[in-house]
Amino acid sequence: MIASKFLDGFNWSRKDLTNIKDLSLAEINEVMSLAEVFKKTIVSESGTLPYQQGKNIVTFFLEPSTRTRNAFEMSARRLGANVLAVNSSASSITKGETLKDTAKNLEAITSDMIIIRHSAAGAAEYLAERLAIPVVNAGDGAHAHPTQALLDSFTLRERFGQNLSGLHVTILGDILFSRVARSNIYCLQRQGVEVTLAGPSTLIPRDFEKMGVKIKYDLRDAVSDADAVMLLRIQHERQGETHFPSIGEYANVFGLNQTREGWLKKDAIIMHPGPVNRGVELDTYLADSPRSVILKQVTNGVAVRMAVLHLCLQAAEKSRR
Repeated sequence: MIASKFLDGFNWSRKDLTNIKDLSLAEINEVMSLAEVFKKTIVSESGTLPYQQGKNIVTFFLEPSTRTRNAFEMSARRLGANVLAVNSSASSITKGETLKDTAKNLEAITSDMIIIRHSAAGAAEYLAERLAIPVVNAGDGAHAHPTQALLDSFTLRERFGQNLSGLHVTILGDILFSRVARSNIYCLQRQGVEVTLAGPSTLIPRDFEKMGVKIKYDLRDAVSDADAVMLLRIQHERQGETHFPSIGEYANVFGLNQTREGWLKKDAIIMHPGPVNRGVELDTYLADSPRSVILKQVTNGVAVRMAVLHLCLQAAEKSRR
């Protein structure tokens, strides 16, 4: 069991986590340190770690999710919290109730935290400003997905060491509509990582260069010096028009497959936030190969989210004292 004194020894003061770009390197490091301890514990021990025993955590998901929702709910339960799962079809939003009123009612039933996924950019920040309890962003539109970026960095640190400065990461795919890409750019750059964006020019406007990244439209050039290649699926549900001729042509030009594995560095790893569209952005051979850390990302997502939930709940508790 982790000593409670250790769990209290953090400077984290945010009750909410809504956007990764607001975090300092010190805050990122605190999440990483606590997640490392939690991962060792969840791998070696069964049952729960009752550090948030009796807390009531709501997962309020207004968009579909498998990995993120289940990882958050597993994380909350591993901390000893009670979980109330609310989705769009089960909420009064379908009857015309506003997001604010729904969230206020969830707060009023003695919830201690709300984890929200929403199609509108800024939804999590909007609620955080209006609720006294912590709000954690589980993805809002094409805006931000902070815990995904944190678990990706945690996975990179496991492979390459705690200091990621000078590492090269290529994010390949639908950048324009990706909250994962945006959050990773901020999180990785804060740690000194050099980030390259790759994919069709229609999905990577040159405006992204203002974020300090490199942009490459040639796949071989984009992946040849990468220590890690982070694949992204095509976000069909967010696209109002076609941005490339066909899925087949996208796979032919930008899909990573066994033939193109030779373009990668010997020790380069392959990452993906999921769900993987096999045969499109990534073939089955590489998805299941020793290069792939995709399932490790899923496991790490539990430890990282345990850390985030604990830190935000602890900060909220301290502010009430």
